[in-house]
Amino acid sequence: MQSHELLREVFQKTSAKQVAADLGLSLSLVYKWAEPPDVSGSGAPNPLDRIATLLRSTQDTRIAQWICEQGGGFFIRNPRARLSHPMYLIPATNQIVHEFADLLSVIAAAAADNQITAKESESIRARWEELKSVTEGFVCCCEEGNFGPMKAAVKT
Repeated sequence: MQSHELLREVFQKTSAKQVAADLGLSLSLVYKWAEPPDVSGSGAPNPLDRIATLLRSTQDTRIAQWICEQGGGFFIRNPRARLSHPMYLIPATNQIVHEFADLLSVIAAAAADNQITAKESESIRARWEELKSVTEGFVCCCEEGNFGPMKAAVKT
Protein backbone atom coordinates (compact mmCIF):
# COMPACT_ATOMS: atom_id res chain seq x y z
CA MET A 1 0.00 0.00 0.00
CA GLN A 2 1.25 3.45 -0.87
CA SER A 3 1.44 6.08 1.86
CA HIS A 4 -1.17 8.30 0.22
CA GLU A 5 -3.58 5.34 0.04
CA LEU A 6 -3.10 4.65 3.72
CA LEU A 7 -3.70 8.30 4.58
CA ARG A 8 -6.84 8.32 2.43
CA GLU A 9 -8.17 5.35 4.42
CA VAL A 10 -7.18 6.97 7.71
CA PHE A 11 -8.99 10.18 6.78
CA GLN A 12 -12.16 8.15 6.17
CA LYS A 13 -12.15 7.20 9.86
CA THR A 14 -10.46 10.27 11.34
CA SER A 15 -11.35 13.86 10.64
CA ALA A 16 -8.84 15.42 8.27
CA LYS A 17 -10.01 18.75 9.63
CA GLN A 18 -9.02 17.69 13.15
CA VAL A 19 -5.65 16.40 11.91
CA ALA A 20 -5.01 19.73 10.20
CA ALA A 21 -5.95 21.61 13.36
CA ASP A 22 -3.79 19.36 15.58
CA LEU A 23 -0.80 19.87 13.27
CA GLY A 24 -1.43 23.56 12.67
CA LEU A 25 -1.64 23.02 8.91
CA SER A 26 -4.16 23.88 6.24
CA LEU A 27 -6.88 21.37 5.50
CA SER A 28 -5.99 21.48 1.81
CA LEU A 29 -2.42 20.38 2.55
CA VAL A 30 -3.62 17.48 4.67
CA TYR A 31 -5.97 16.39 1.88
CA LYS A 32 -3.11 16.61 -0.64
CA TRP A 33 -1.22 14.04 1.42
CA ALA A 34 -3.94 11.54 0.47
CA GLU A 35 -3.45 12.16 -3.26
CA PRO A 36 -0.92 10.27 -5.38
CA PRO A 37 2.12 12.34 -6.28
CA ASP A 38 2.36 12.94 -10.01
CA VAL A 39 4.01 15.21 -12.54
CA SER A 40 1.13 17.68 -12.53
CA GLY A 41 2.00 18.70 -8.98
CA SER A 42 -1.06 17.13 -7.40
CA GLY A 43 -0.39 15.59 -4.05
CA ALA A 44 2.22 16.72 -1.56
CA PRO A 45 5.07 14.97 0.21
CA ASN A 46 3.39 13.52 3.27
CA PRO A 47 4.82 12.77 6.71
CA LEU A 48 4.87 9.02 6.04
CA ASP A 49 7.00 9.46 2.92
CA ARG A 50 9.32 11.78 4.84
CA ILE A 51 9.74 9.23 7.62
CA ALA A 52 10.47 6.51 5.05
CA THR A 53 13.09 8.76 3.46
CA LEU A 54 14.59 9.50 6.87
CA LEU A 55 14.83 5.77 7.61
CA ARG A 56 16.52 5.07 4.27
CA SER A 57 18.86 8.02 4.72
CA THR A 58 19.97 7.22 8.26
CA GLN A 59 19.65 3.42 8.22
CA ASP A 60 18.80 3.84 11.93
CA THR A 61 15.89 1.65 13.01
CA ARG A 62 15.57 3.52 16.30
CA ILE A 63 13.40 5.94 14.34
CA ALA A 64 11.00 3.11 13.46
CA GLN A 65 11.18 1.88 17.06
CA TRP A 66 10.21 5.34 18.33
CA ILE A 67 7.30 5.58 15.89
CA CYS A 68 6.09 2.13 16.95
CA GLU A 69 6.30 3.11 20.62
CA GLN A 70 4.14 6.16 19.92
CA GLY A 71 1.51 3.76 18.59
CA GLY A 72 1.78 1.46 21.59
CA GLY A 73 3.87 -1.23 19.91
CA PHE A 74 7.43 -2.07 19.07
CA PHE A 75 9.49 -2.45 15.92
CA ILE A 76 10.43 -5.87 14.59
CA ARG A 77 12.85 -6.26 11.71
CA ASN A 78 11.67 -8.28 8.76
CA PRO A 79 13.13 -11.72 9.52
CA ARG A 80 13.44 -12.62 5.84
CA ALA A 81 15.99 -9.88 5.38
CA ARG A 82 18.13 -11.03 8.29
CA LEU A 83 17.63 -14.74 8.98
CA SER A 84 16.41 -16.37 5.81
CA HIS A 85 18.76 -19.35 5.58
CA PRO A 86 18.88 -22.45 7.81
CA MET A 87 22.58 -21.81 8.49
CA TYR A 88 21.49 -18.80 10.59
CA LEU A 89 19.75 -20.99 13.18
CA ILE A 90 22.71 -21.20 15.56
CA PRO A 91 23.66 -17.51 15.28
CA ALA A 92 20.00 -16.56 15.69
CA THR A 93 19.66 -18.71 18.79
CA ASN A 94 22.91 -17.31 20.16
CA GLN A 95 21.66 -13.77 19.58
CA ILE A 96 18.55 -14.43 21.68
CA VAL A 97 20.67 -15.90 24.49
CA HIS A 98 23.08 -12.95 24.26
CA GLU A 99 20.24 -10.39 24.38
CA PHE A 100 18.65 -12.19 27.33
CA ALA A 101 21.99 -12.26 29.16
CA ASP A 102 22.41 -8.54 28.48
CA LEU A 103 18.95 -7.86 29.89
CA LEU A 104 19.70 -9.88 33.03
CA SER A 105 23.01 -8.05 33.43
CA VAL A 106 21.31 -4.65 33.20
CA ILE A 107 18.65 -5.75 35.71
CA ALA A 108 21.25 -7.15 38.13
CA ALA A 109 23.36 -3.99 37.95
CA ALA A 110 20.30 -1.79 38.45
CA ALA A 111 19.02 -3.79 41.42
CA ALA A 112 22.41 -4.10 43.13
CA ASP A 113 21.65 -1.15 45.45
CA ASN A 114 18.09 -2.38 46.15
CA GLN A 115 16.48 0.37 44.08
CA ILE A 116 15.93 1.09 40.41
CA THR A 117 16.21 4.68 39.21
CA ALA A 118 14.39 6.20 36.26
CA LYS A 119 17.58 6.05 34.18
CA GLU A 120 18.12 2.39 35.08
CA SER A 121 14.50 1.71 34.21
CA GLU A 122 15.10 3.23 30.77
CA SER A 123 18.11 0.94 30.28
CA ILE A 124 16.07 -2.09 31.29
CA ARG A 125 13.29 -1.06 28.89
CA ALA A 126 15.78 -0.61 26.02
CA ARG A 127 17.30 -4.08 26.55
CA TRP A 128 13.82 -5.60 26.86
CA GLU A 129 12.68 -4.02 23.59
CA GLU A 130 15.78 -5.36 21.82
CA LEU A 131 15.21 -8.85 23.23
CA LYS A 132 11.55 -8.78 22.11
CA SER A 133 12.55 -7.70 18.63
CA VAL A 134 15.26 -10.34 18.23
CA THR A 135 13.04 -13.08 19.64
CA GLU A 136 10.06 -12.13 17.46
CA GLY A 137 12.28 -12.22 14.38
CA PHE A 138 13.48 -15.69 15.37
CA VAL A 139 9.93 -16.95 15.99
CA CYS A 140 8.79 -15.58 12.61
CA CYS A 141 11.62 -17.45 10.91
CA CYS A 142 10.58 -20.63 12.71
CA GLU A 143 6.94 -20.14 11.67
CA GLU A 144 7.96 -19.56 8.05
CA GLY A 145 9.96 -22.79 8.08
CA ASN A 146 13.26 -21.04 7.46
CA PHE A 147 15.08 -23.41 9.80
CA GLY A 148 13.30 -26.57 8.64
CA PRO A 149 15.78 -27.54 5.90
CA MET A 150 18.57 -27.83 8.48
CA LYS A 151 16.64 -30.51 10.40
CA ALA A 152 15.97 -32.40 7.17
CA ALA A 153 19.66 -32.26 6.23
CA VAL A 154 20.71 -33.71 9.59
CA LYS A 155 18.36 -36.71 9.16
CA THR A 156 19.86 -37.71 5.78
